[in-house]
Amino acid sequence: MQQQHSQQPQQPVVILVVEDDEALRETIVYNLRADGYETLAAADGVTALELARQRPVSLVLLDVMLPRLSGLDVCRQLRARPATADVPILMLTARAEESDIVVGLELGADDYVTKPFSWSETRARVRALLRRGRATVGGESPQPEESEVLEAGDLRIDLARHEVTKRGQPIELPTRLFELLAYLVRYKGTVLTRGRLLERVWGYDYAGDTRTVDVHVRWLREKLEDDPANPQLIQTVRGVGYRFKG
Repeated sequence: MQQQHSQQPQQPVVILVVEDDEALRETIVYNLRADGYETLAAADGVTALELARQRPVSLVLLDVMLPRLSGLDVCRQLRARPATADVPILMLTARAEESDIVVGLELGADDYVTKPFSWSETRARVRALLRRGRATVGGESPQPEESEVLEAGDLRIDLARHEVTKRGQPIELPTRLFELLAYLVRYKGTVLTRGRLLERVWGYDYAGDTRTVDVHVRWLREKLEDDPANPQLIQTVRGVGYRFKG
């Protein structure tokens, strides 16, 4: 007697929206539902954590400035729980200061949008984060001559182990910075536009605000360069993008 194999039902995509501004929260929820997603909504950080514990979520849209518990604290706690450690987090922030954005990224957020934001741009980020993990780094097939290890000067990047060393010393990089570095080194010597980096590293299908690239490049320079104010590895090509020279 042949054994019947039944397909597992596909899990619904559930997006948790955490925003204390009622009008903005309802607008985001409306647009997400119009795009076919299920939603949960919270107006404060404590409620957000309770909802994330009650039901598995696929993505969190998280305001930074929240009552009861800040968005940064919510991000920290979501990353500390095994059930939500890998759930993509998109920060919604009214703060334009780069230092505030970097704090959120350091805590484990995957990306951010600065208010006021267009829905086209936010939709692109939502789609890209939901696709995360289904594509190789950069979304392109490795070059035939490429091994599992990339080297450039004093840098060594082990793609399989997700490790970076400089002069033999380990450098800890969050996932997005690791992917950005790997892509820059893979195409070292080539001028890469911000739009191409958004498309290949972030997976965006919308050529909108490219400031997120600049923030991540500055952050990467802080990690890699001997003198971040005078970068030698990642060079800016004014009006175009970046080139890895190392």
